Amino acid sequence: MADPRSIEPIPRVTATPAAISLLRTLRQDYGDILFHQSGGCCDGSSPMCFQKGDYIVGDTDIRLGEIDGVPFFMTASQFDYWQHTQLIIDVVPGRGGMFSLENGREIRFLTRSRLYDDAEADRLAPVTAAGEATG
Repeated sequence: MADPRSIEPIPRVTATPAAISLLRTLRQDYGDILFHQSGGCCDGSSPMCFQKGDYIVGDTDIRLGEIDGVPFFMTASQFDYWQHTQLIIDVVPGRGGMFSLENGREIRFLTRSRLYDDAEADRLAPVTAAGEATG
């Protein structure tokens, strides 16, 4: 039987190969970047990609993890709603969020999700309050 401490935690946020490819392009163009899951308003509920320093993550935002080295945040109230789902960042045709770095490329990031099963729920990766997160 495997040592439970050696089992990889289930990531709370992942990405498709297309999303990772776009992230790598954006990092080449902009340097350090981050994601913040929009909570509505102008751009609906979409993953927004920003250059670090252009978006200030709130002290109560939650860091869900990283996608290919890019940190991913959302508000604590959103996390209360989404905590039982894995976010899967994808890329689809269309215009990106008004302020998101992929805007103008005729493709945009999209959040897909799926519920964790019971076995996965016991192995979820921890989250960190943004005020405590590094990177």
